[in-house]
Amino acid sequence: MSDVIFWSSSSGRVELQLTMSEAHRGYHPGDCEGDIVDLMRDPFVRGQLESLDPADVADTLRETGAWTETHLADREANLMRLLWIACADLVDDPDLYQ
Repeated sequence: MSDVIFWSSSSGRVELQLTMSEAHRGYHPGDCEGDIVDLMRDPFVRGQLESLDPADVADTLRETGAWTETHLADREANLMRLLWIACADLVDDPDLYQ
């Protein structure tokens, strides 16, 4: 995979590798859910997501304060949220990740 960018949560406990092209696929104006679902089908992305500790993912999302404990109990939804946040960070602040 060329031009891989390393993204890390603010705690540093969760890391993903994405290309800028993938980040733009997952974060853009309008509804991103279908594109995130599609991106999650990529074997490399899926493998990374599956290897993450569910508690670390939930803790990372909990830091944003945007989801309730009931929401955070859904692992697949948490992985979608995390991937969307990673894509958003890379798109919104690319200089931070260069």
